[in-house]
Amino acid sequence: MAELRRDPLGGRWVIVYTDQPTLPQDFEKESHVFKQMACPFCPGNESITPAEIEVIRAPGSKPNSPGWQVRVVQNKFPALQIEGDLDRRGIGIYDVSRGIGAHEVIIQSPDHKKEIADSSDEEVMNILSMYCRRSTDLANDKRFKYVLIFKNYGPSAGASLEHPHTQLIALPMIPKNVLEEIEGARDYFNYKDRCIFCDIVRQEIHEKERVIAENKYYLAICPYVSRFPFEVWIMPKKHNGYFCHISKEELPELAKILKEALQRLKVVLSDPAYNYIIHTSPVNTPEPEEGYHWHFEIMPKLTRVAGFEWGTGFYIVSTPPELAAKYLREAKI
Repeated sequence: MAELRRDPLGGRWVIVYTDQPTLPQDFEKESHVFKQMACPFCPGNESITPAEIEVIRAPGSKPNSPGWQVRVVQNKFPALQIEGDLDRRGIGIYDVSRGIGAHEVIIQSPDHKKEIADSSDEEVMNILSMYCRRSTDLANDKRFKYVLIFKNYGPSAGASLEHPHTQLIALPMIPKNVLEEIEGARDYFNYKDRCIFCDIVRQEIHEKERVIAENKYYLAICPYVSRFPFEVWIMPKKHNGYFCHISKEELPELAKILKEALQRLKVVLSDPAYNYIIHTSPVNTPEPEEGYHWHFEIMPKLTRVAGFEWGTGFYIVSTPPELAAKYLREAKI
């Protein structure tokens, strides 16, 4: 019989198949096939993209030319535009504003096929460092309330280009999914005077059943109330609401555990498509949330969300997180 599990953070229910779980070899494999075209992100093609906003490059190399390690440009087809005022207004019962925000692409590597799982620790550190540099810069714009960093890997995860890249969107409001997490964390903190994420970290370290990797500063787990098979969260052990407040000592360990988690997913699931997002506290708000805790959410694209999920908000998880964690933890990388 399946289990119904309730998420203590947002109150969401999921259905977990415990009796006849789907094993890694049972998932349909999708090949990463992209349209053949000149890659705008490869070195030598810098003129095809918008001018670089920020960059890590070799000393002496010229802007918008080869010689870079990590390069940031505006998305050529941005979801939101940075110029202008919000002009919030009502139209009857509806709220509307101009599409103000920022939409950037962080080109992770000059190598067309070198994803994080294949990179050196230093290269992953450069990527994470650039995430923080861009987030911090955009947070200085008082129009923005949230900076979302997300990665789509593989066509089925929404990637339109093969070259390794991450996207960043700054928004003038807090997204609904983040707001629900914040409100759930606030309710827990007000009731127990403790951070729910810190409690999750302590319980998972104690039980060990869903842990896939751990180091001095970070923990990687398959959450007890996963929404998707082989979903992975990475959380700091020390309470921290803001992703960009990680210290110089913590950054190398974050690079290592993110790389390790993606390597384990690649080995166990034969290089699946995935999305990852960084959930962090909002910016330019009156007070920080005491009970909120930033974290990575990595979601392999192994199943499709269909009518039941859309109609109920429930998710069906065909591989229990305890079994998924065992496969990931025991993988040879």
